[in-house]
Amino acid sequence: MTEPLAIVFYERLMPGSQLVNRLQDLNYRVLAVNNAALLVTAAKRETPLLLFIDLATPGDVCGAIARLKSEPATSHLPVIAFAPDSEPALLDAAQKAGANFAVTETAVISHLPQLLEQALHLD
Repeated sequence: MTEPLAIVFYERLMPGSQLVNRLQDLNYRVLAVNNAALLVTAAKRETPLLLFIDLATPGDVCGAIARLKSEPATSHLPVIAFAPDSEPALLDAAQKAGANFAVTETAVISHLPQLLEQALHLD
């Protein structure tokens, strides 16, 4: 069986690389993307199981989330957005843009298995 693919968008080394390592420890293949404008294209081309998006980066990150959720080919993909603990406004903006989960970077690292289970839960 092939390992599931997760796309991780980040520019900040921490927590991005830490998240990539944790996902790999959980037997995920990881595609790192560092340009918000390429998220939709990468998600269409690579067909990941889910996406992780670091909100604390320059550019229109919430716009990229909204585009992911508006595209028929990617709208079903779970999006877990994360931001520094000190930036709750970024989390609110991500939820409004359509992220399935918006959590602090501490939570995304500390509770990754639980987040994955919730994000991939089928009703």
